[in-house]
Amino acid sequence: MGSAENVHNNEHSPSRPGTGTGDGAAGGAGAGTRTAGPRPGRAESAANFHAAREVLWQNATDYDTAYRTFEWPELGEFNWALDHFDPMARGNDRPALWVVEPDGRERVHTFDQLARRSDQVANHLRELGLGRGDRVLVMLGNVSELWEVMLGAIKLGVVLIPATLLLSAEDLADRLDRGEVRAVIAAAEVADRFAGLDGAPLRIAVRSTGDADADGSGAVPEGWHDYAQVDSAAETFTPEGLTLAEDPLLLYFTSGTTSKPKLVEHTHASYPVGHLSTMYWIGLRPGDVHLNISSPGWAKHAWSNLFAPWNAGATVLVFNYGRFDAQQLLDVIARCRVTTLCAPPTVWRMLIQADLGAHRTELRELVGAGEPLNPEVIEQVRAAWGLTIRDGFGQTETTCQIGNSPGQPVKPGSMGRPLPGYHVALLDPDGKPGSEGELSLDLARRPLGLMRGYRGDAERTADAMRDGYYRTGDVAAQDDDGYITYVGRADDVFKASDYRISPFELESVLIEHPAVAEAAVVPSPDPLRLAVPKAYVVLVEGRTPGPELARDILAFTREKLSAYKRIRRLEFGELPKTISGKIRRVELRTHEAERAGDRNPNEYLDSDFPELRQG
Repeated sequence: MGSAENVHNNEHSPSRPGTGTGDGAAGGAGAGTRTAGPRPGRAESAANFHAAREVLWQNATDYDTAYRTFEWPELGEFNWALDHFDPMARGNDRPALWVVEPDGRERVHTFDQLARRSDQVANHLRELGLGRGDRVLVMLGNVSELWEVMLGAIKLGVVLIPATLLLSAEDLADRLDRGEVRAVIAAAEVADRFAGLDGAPLRIAVRSTGDADADGSGAVPEGWHDYAQVDSAAETFTPEGLTLAEDPLLLYFTSGTTSKPKLVEHTHASYPVGHLSTMYWIGLRPGDVHLNISSPGWAKHAWSNLFAPWNAGATVLVFNYGRFDAQQLLDVIARCRVTTLCAPPTVWRMLIQADLGAHRTELRELVGAGEPLNPEVIEQVRAAWGLTIRDGFGQTETTCQIGNSPGQPVKPGSMGRPLPGYHVALLDPDGKPGSEGELSLDLARRPLGLMRGYRGDAERTADAMRDGYYRTGDVAAQDDDGYITYVGRADDVFKASDYRISPFELESVLIEHPAVAEAAVVPSPDPLRLAVPKAYVVLVEGRTPGPELARDILAFTREKLSAYKRIRRLEFGELPKTISGKIRRVELRTHEAERAGDRNPNEYLDSDFPELRQG
């Protein structure tokens, strides 16, 4: 299992149910859990956590000092909901959660209200027979019950498995089986997807307002408990036993582009406390109103809608829209006095279609993640609001690893620099550090935000943690100033005419074309060059595929790409994706490799257009 075993602190785990590392674990929660003497108790662990946070706040715009002086806190006994959230929340009447619906309805919950309500949730789950270490799959939308459940479950010590509402019955069957799920807490409208599935003997339905009759009652799916019974539970929760920082907290099924979803295990330290790095990247402060555009069930939702903002004592604002409307979102940002905003590049590209300058906002920090933003998007936002969107990088397996932190120069296209607590190396195929290679994390200085391992898959865990590094599977390049630029997934980079091609770089150029909504680039076999870049393109609404548009897109990319990177083939169509929206380039590569050379419908070659000068 490599050097990851050297940092595993399992001194207290084996004797306690539900806390062992399992057959897919690799190492403990991280550097912050190691102790030379007696483990820190609850009060000391919380104090260490807050002291580490203070270092980041004191150096909020001084990256060099923050990176040099920050150390992950030493933790022993620690439960984030009991030892951080509750002491912050008791008697605190500031808004903790603010849910805004498109029709104008709002639900505002203070910190104190959520502390008491989550006590009720923890007590009710215990009354139903759940206890420390039990696996609970949570399948809810952006409703306030989601945050109540997360806090209550953390207090109780159950292991959470967040799930998106997009999952099919087949997806759920896999999660119930491999997740060893004992209970499900799900929206009533998706209860039918569990019909006939084995596992999860305890099922709890959360009814939306629309599920209830006029008198507040309403049918609960047969065989399900009604979440509303939480109302009658005691408002004071007393934990049974202690939570250790290395105890399991979260299991994330993260969709792979080449295989079944991996099962990522995080602990009570790695995600709650590990998101100090995410808090620093966003620039969150006490009293902020933070809006993150994300869907429940994915890690990014926990990043920026739970742990990072509440680490800082900020308000989590949720705009619970169904269909995206830029004007509505801008109205919410202005009316609710949002100070920090995180949105994926797709949302930023749609926002600039509206009149940003017409909205007077109190925004202070803007961040984006998922892919680098086009320079023109950044410039349009800067011209309207006088603020620069800052990029960041992380994974389900980690918290935010790399980012452009507040107050620092931003280089176009760069993800930024390693965040405090993360020690990054770019490894070549021989495992030697250099200026370009697979983005990897040094396990000798293991970041607290790194997962424990892939649950149930010791072989995959050992491979990811081999030779003293955790390997992300992403290729990047670093300049002399330490700024890191994303190149692509290690298994997506290919050679054409003996040149290395990053699909990500070519795709970033393609989506700058106003007719292109999405794009994927893969190698297409070529008798002369071995392979040439081929683009699969999805058009924006209202544009029709055809030779004129193909010629225009190819000509557009030629102006922005070096000759050896030129896209030689283009096909209009849909892109195969995972449930999380990741493009399955492996399917496209296989399709290209296996076809007999016949041209596909809606496929065009650069040689079809003599006016395009050949390179």
